Amino acid sequence: MTKKKKKKFFIHLVSDATGTTLLGLSRAVLAQFEGVDPTQKFWPLVRTDRQLERVVRRISDNPGPVIFTFVNKKMRSRLQDHCEELGVPCVAVLDPIIRSLSSYLGVHATGVPGLQHAMDDAYFKRVAAIDFAMRFDDGKSLEGVKKADVVLVGVSRTSKTPTSIFLARRGIKAANIPLVPGVEVPDEFLTLDKPLYVGLSAAPDRLKQLRQTRLRADKNEAAAFSENTYLDEEQIEGEVRKARRLFSDHGWPVIDVTKRSIEETSAEIMSLLQSKLDKEAKK
Repeated sequence: MTKKKKKKFFIHLVSDATGTTLLGLSRAVLAQFEGVDPTQKFWPLVRTDRQLERVVRRISDNPGPVIFTFVNKKMRSRLQDHCEELGVPCVAVLDPIIRSLSSYLGVHATGVPGLQHAMDDAYFKRVAAIDFAMRFDDGKSLEGVKKADVVLVGVSRTSKTPTSIFLARRGIKAANIPLVPGVEVPDEFLTLDKPLYVGLSAAPDRLKQLRQTRLRADKNEAAAFSENTYLDEEQIEGEVRKARRLFSDHGWPVIDVTKRSIEETSAEIMSLLQSKLDKEAKK
């Protein structure tokens, strides 16, 4: 049976800001289509007529759907008119959301590009949270647990560090505690009232695969673990069982990260944190 060839096409992401919103949206949308092979062209920080004309020429060279986040009316019209001439879709992805909120609030949007990246209190909160995540990563200093919003607990290779960083980018101070065989974590750091504790777990075979990849990438790590049971299947299964008993004893929510992306894990943690804060606010 002949394998069906994937449909190739260009898709252009045009933004007057950093374009992170567009990148996320395009990934989410394109993931819904099977049998396609898109070539993504990314055009961020387009804020002048000259910059826009350069992008318009590039779109003409490789025609394809355009999604954009312009707020300048003149530039929007220029881009839309050009796409109409080429016969390709041109979608202002934020328009429906802005219109709905404007109608509900009775307030017009400001129309200033990049406001979500303004250096306001929220911005500095995110910077502080990222610094916090780096300083208190992987149990470097358990004292950080006392100041954390979220504490992630799990055995090696359960995505504690990348999840902490992702949460930090949302302004959430996340510390993480590694569960290492033979190393006991003092109870005082596992029973605090302020942070939300979340246990991260994964299937033993997946953990073994991730650990093997880690060791192949780092020869120093490989040498350090060559004489122990870091990759032993029975040892890993024992680590996972012991970790789950710890989570259960403390009544923590547990997330199995075996088939979850960092984004999915972080979204669930943010939901759990919001529920915790809402309950505390009602007391």
